[in-house]
Amino acid sequence: MLRRHARAACTALAAAGMVLAGLQAGSATAAQPSPGTAPAVQSAARALGAAEARPELLAAMGRDLGLTRAQAERRLANEAEAGATAARLRDRLGGAFAGAWVEGAESGTLTVATTRAADLAAIRAAGATARLVRHDLAALERAKESLDRAAGAEAPVRYVDVRANVLVVEETRAGAGARLAAETGVARELVRVVRSAEAPRALYDLRGGDAYYMGGGGRCSVGFPVTRGTTQGFATAGHCGRAGQSTSGYNQVAQGTFQASVFPGNDMAWVAANSSWTATPYVKGAGGANVQVTGSVLQPVGASVCRSGSTTGWHCGTIQQHNTSVTYPEGTISGVTRTTVCAEPGDSGGSYISGSQAQGVTSGGSGNCSSGGTTFFQPLNPILSAYGLTLRTTGTDPGPGPGEPEPGGTWKAGTVYAAGATVTYGGATYRCLQGHQAQAGWEPPNVPALWQRV
Repeated sequence: MLRRHARAACTALAAAGMVLAGLQAGSATAAQPSPGTAPAVQSAARALGAAEARPELLAAMGRDLGLTRAQAERRLANEAEAGATAARLRDRLGGAFAGAWVEGAESGTLTVATTRAADLAAIRAAGATARLVRHDLAALERAKESLDRAAGAEAPVRYVDVRANVLVVEETRAGAGARLAAETGVARELVRVVRSAEAPRALYDLRGGDAYYMGGGGRCSVGFPVTRGTTQGFATAGHCGRAGQSTSGYNQVAQGTFQASVFPGNDMAWVAANSSWTATPYVKGAGGANVQVTGSVLQPVGASVCRSGSTTGWHCGTIQQHNTSVTYPEGTISGVTRTTVCAEPGDSGGSYISGSQAQGVTSGGSGNCSSGGTTFFQPLNPILSAYGLTLRTTGTDPGPGPGEPEPGGTWKAGTVYAAGATVTYGGATYRCLQGHQAQAGWEPPNVPALWQRV
């Protein structure tokens, strides 16, 4: 693991896509409801704020992904719609679901894989490309869990490649991947071994991306500003510090204290700030500009993602795999997301954001921003859920307006909901399709990208 003592600011921006014909979950424009009918639902792109991307994000996508501004905007909207459609199809396909991904410069094609031929027509009817494969996603992830328990530094990275329908093991020494599969009893047909020249390491180095310094030495970056009750602070990487360790801000002024930290296993932590610091709904963009955060919906494989770090500045790439496991010299972490974004020492702990949607905090990686590299981020929603934190967003929950009664039910703004969770709202029951932190305006009837009535 590399420790940096210079000033750091590490932000991440991730983008999510263009409107796919036939994939919209609702009308992209709000129609006037007829008397006695429910308000028109929002499209996924509108609900997730895809059209509100900051110019710095679009410029970074243009530079690193070779897109015009218009293409970047369409890609953001496309990925939002594709993510919602993929979530619905996953719920419908159940155990036969084998993964989903977007492709094309504008993420114009959503592909959904299944192990059941009878599902192909339903996938196509939803506007996606259908692919029939041999292994379902659950089976591949169970096999990965077996490898995770036995893996060492010679096979440091494992993930499910949904495009290839295979479990990939990256090895740093010849034969390590095959030995790992044999030792754990995982069928060799499920595994593809890839040789890697570099071993990942954690990148040591209250606006997301700003530098902070640990009391014992070293530098990391703010992930996302959060609150817990009346306490303000930020989420960051667990390898940056342990509970009780003090921090100072980018200006070397006393800032706060680590309240909780997990590493290895996961790579998550949060710092409670003192009264001199205020959490804001921003991450630090190019040139120091503020980029607004409005939610925390994790985007699908293939979606574009950008990162801004104190060492390397703005860089973009794509999400490659979710639920990846990585073995650093200090131990194994699981549940991180693998990306093609480059990073270098000093970029650790900072923000990944997709459009306006917070994705996670920088954990580690390999390579550099001259020759290219791979990074991993710890998804944000598990951090919020584990520590009872609320993401600071651009909006606040105003509560019901004058004369508006509470709709009733168990849904509540500020709560982190995982995919599959159920709530009641307005007398109906809804199932969560995509993990997120609820906020005012995202009530279940209004955002079919996030909730399905059951």
